[in-house]
Amino acid sequence: MDLFEKCYNFTRADEVKAQGVYPYFHPIEENEGPVVSIGGKKVIMAGSNNYLGLTAHPKVKEAAINAIKKYGTGCSGSRYLTGTLDLHIELEYRLAKFLNFESVLLFSTGFQTSLGTISTLVNKGEYVISDKENHACIINGCLMAKGSFAEFVRYKHNDINDLERLLKTLPPEAPKFIVTDGVFSVTGEIVNLPDLLRVAHQYGARVMVDDAHSIGVIGEGGRGTANHFGLEKETDLVMGTFSKTFASLGGFVAGPERVINYLKHHSSALIFSASPTPASCAASLAALDILEQEPERVAKLRENSDYMRKGFSELGFEVLDSITAIVPVIVGEVDRALVIWRKLFDEGIFVNAFIPPGVPPNMSMMRTSYMATHEKEHLDKILEVFGKVGKEVGLI
Repeated sequence: MDLFEKCYNFTRADEVKAQGVYPYFHPIEENEGPVVSIGGKKVIMAGSNNYLGLTAHPKVKEAAINAIKKYGTGCSGSRYLTGTLDLHIELEYRLAKFLNFESVLLFSTGFQTSLGTISTLVNKGEYVISDKENHACIINGCLMAKGSFAEFVRYKHNDINDLERLLKTLPPEAPKFIVTDGVFSVTGEIVNLPDLLRVAHQYGARVMVDDAHSIGVIGEGGRGTANHFGLEKETDLVMGTFSKTFASLGGFVAGPERVINYLKHHSSALIFSASPTPASCAASLAALDILEQEPERVAKLRENSDYMRKGFSELGFEVLDSITAIVPVIVGEVDRALVIWRKLFDEGIFVNAFIPPGVPPNMSMMRTSYMATHEKEHLDKILEVFGKVGKEVGLI
């Protein structure tokens, strides 16, 4: 059998495109935050992770432009060798101070952060333990560790009893590393961190929380999951990304100085990757400035998201409950989900269609997400269109 045979046999995407309901890879031609241009028309964006609406903020754009003028477009090397700028050091210092951790290390993407941290810290004879619904970057980081002869096990989603059952079966003396999303990226649920930490400490396990969808969203001033629960001192590591709240690109891990120092000198994902670009770092720093100076943006984001949860529920939609910026609307079957996505788009609303295997069977959803910069007129329009489409397809 030829290696490429599976590629030529994959026709599902072509079939969906032929039906005119393909929801992926639509190029954005202009981005103004709550409203974007796709296919030559303006649509309300209700699927972005631009939670504080900073990708179009003048100060963020100006910072990126000025960084290019000063440093050029790239670093032409890894952090380990010639690719460290004073911008990287400043951003690490500022983030550590903001998150109340001793030290921070930058990576080139959030995905790399997970790969580079988990696979470096968990070695042969040690255990990495993951929630079954963690983001793909965590799962891949665990699989990399497994490839180096670490043990990889998973527990039922957000189920602390199952986590404890699993921990009881592991050798008491073996080092253990529990990794979890803070806010789960599909459902918007928040991890039960208090109970997770209680069990972790009972069985001698270290814990890392992925705050990609938490920072700028929950916690005092948007400081994330551990802060939300008042458990910063009890949480060993926090990782995150710059591609959401920070309106840029890159990733980071925060933790004890000795652990960060170890990662600096052992993580192949860091040592063998080009470092984050000057523009990315400068944009992230400017976004952090705004987050610190304008915490009301976090409150506005919560207000917008709560408004939409309430609005969808009142229309009769099934909505997963949370307090985060992610508001999934359950629609059921895959074919229905694709039709709903297209009808919403035709009416000027862009959302994300999540279908299996990204979600369980019959749990296809319109994963909507919100920004602090959405105005009430945007939100009401989204609800109006959802109501119209929901009735047309017999969902409500």
